[in-house]
Amino acid sequence: MIRKAELGRPTHTEVIAEPTPVGLICLAIGCAALTPIAFGASLTPAGLKTAAIYCLLFGAGGQLVAGLGNFVNRNLYGGTLFTAFAFNWVLNWWALDGLSRGVMPDAGVIFAVDVCFLVIFLAFSYGFGFYSKLLFAFLVDIDLLYAAKVAKHLTGARWLDPLVAVCTVALAAISLWIAFALLINPTAGRRVFAFPGPLFRARVRPGFDASLRIAVCRVLHAHWQQQAFVPMPLGELEKAVADVSRGRSLAPDLAYLGELGGLLQTESGVRLTAAGLDFYEQTILGKTQFA
Repeated sequence: MIRKAELGRPTHTEVIAEPTPVGLICLAIGCAALTPIAFGASLTPAGLKTAAIYCLLFGAGGQLVAGLGNFVNRNLYGGTLFTAFAFNWVLNWWALDGLSRGVMPDAGVIFAVDVCFLVIFLAFSYGFGFYSKLLFAFLVDIDLLYAAKVAKHLTGARWLDPLVAVCTVALAAISLWIAFALLINPTAGRRVFAFPGPLFRARVRPGFDASLRIAVCRVLHAHWQQQAFVPMPLGELEKAVADVSRGRSLAPDLAYLGELGGLLQTESGVRLTAAGLDFYEQTILGKTQFA
């Protein structure tokens, strides 16, 4: 017996609740902890140790949870970004904790990793541009932050420190805005926090066109309503769907529907079977029960 077929791409069902907001909120908290240090304040051992624990718990822990959760939900982009960034926050914790005890991280190693991160985030910026302008701005802010860190290492320019600090504050603000958009907008049923669409448009992939099969079923369903199970002459059917078929032969689609058990073709014509009627009414007309 024919069963309902899902036309188009299957709907993805999340395994767990959307983990992105917790990652973004924890990112904002981590940035907030770094902000006084970025502006040259709280450089005491106590201040460095306090910021370090926030980096470990919120920066690393929160984003690791979000990253693994996105992987569970089959979100490759979100999972990769949050998970990779979580380990960077572990480094922030280690560096700040070491500074509180007078241990400086090696500048050459940090520089090499910052260059690598800059390349990674530049690629991510392009990719996230296909999802939202706001996500693109989020990644561009990270790009600027790492570009400033790399430039400071190369030039020693102190004026880049305020730029790093401003980028840190902006990163916290954008993170909270996106998190609130994901949390509040669905609850309120309207866009309380704006979330613009894609910056870039991906090339549309060709999809399957079911219009001819649907047209055949629609015409045969209307015929059934008038003539019950009396077959409809093939020539009459071809004329009825000519605007959709545009000269294309009906034979392949009729053979397919017949193989499924939804259509019966005889010498006298074509008609839907009872299973074919249920299939059409369920798929196209929204019928939910068989009767």
